[in-house]
Amino acid sequence: MNVNESQENYLERILLLQRKKGYARSVDIADALGVTKPSVSHAMRLLRESGHITMDENNYIHLTDSGMAIARTMAERHEGIARVLMRLGVDEDTAYEDACMIEHDISQQSFEALMRLIKEGMPPLDDTQ
Repeated sequence: MNVNESQENYLERILLLQRKKGYARSVDIADALGVTKPSVSHAMRLLRESGHITMDENNYIHLTDSGMAIARTMAERHEGIARVLMRLGVDEDTAYEDACMIEHDISQQSFEALMRLIKEGMPPLDDTQ
């Protein structure tokens, strides 16, 4: 899963577009992420070369197994972190915006601890530390 933050964002966006529209094209990705078409073309070339996506003859973008694994991980983190933030009182737009920044840098251990907050509620603070 050796990709950078930008590539993670592209893979996640491809997954979200596929879920919403049933397909993903470069123009859709550019619109969704607010980036230029040349930027998307460059990113798609890198993702294709690294084996995370394929493109068919109609220029539809498909996630490979490795691309899908990364995209699902990022989407899960994004949604989970946003839910935690909203439960803490952060408004939805801000929660999703902040979650997008946090999802790339948070450790798996910390992410799992946040998800436990959603399931089990907030544990009491240990004042002995």
